[in-house]
Amino acid sequence: MALDWNTLLLDQIDFPWRGAWRPRLEGLTDEQYLWEPAPGAWSVRPRERATTPMAAGAGEMVIDFALPEPDPPPVTTVAWRLGHVIVGVLAMRVASHFGGPPVDYATHHYAATAREALAQLDDAYAAWTAGVREADLERPCGPAEGPYAEAPMAMLVLHIHRELLHHGAEIALLLDLYRAAR
Repeated sequence: MALDWNTLLLDQIDFPWRGAWRPRLEGLTDEQYLWEPAPGAWSVRPRERATTPMAAGAGEMVIDFALPEPDPPPVTTVAWRLGHVIVGVLAMRVASHFGGPPVDYATHHYAATAREALAQLDDAYAAWTAGVREADLERPCGPAEGPYAEAPMAMLVLHIHRELLHHGAEIALLLDLYRAAR
């Protein structure tokens, strides 16, 4: 029996996406999106209110960022986590591997509202899953993945899915903390 690995990998991420993570974001308010759970939290904010030396973004909103990352790393907001998932986890990989438009942290237009961020998230997820559906999972990832250039595309897909699960859980916890704090 031949296995359809593309479908299996899509099912791996789509089940938690549809059953847990994306439904938790329905009704996300702007207050929840931008809530700073601790002093010094990294977020997405208007450019003139940037709090980090390397805040990045092409529009009026920027995402807090610094290299090297502070130790310990700062607590982040739902807005920051969504910005990271949209750009660094999904859109940059769609651009590198599936013919999507070029994007990086500096060229992305970050969402000022929860509604806009969720639309960006849905678009990035749809582009990622469309790419995985057609991907040659055995081909090398190529230079976009640096030291993993020779690794098979299947390894990248598994890594991105772990990232989505990881950050989805972090966002869910932030929403639980927001609710508990109220």
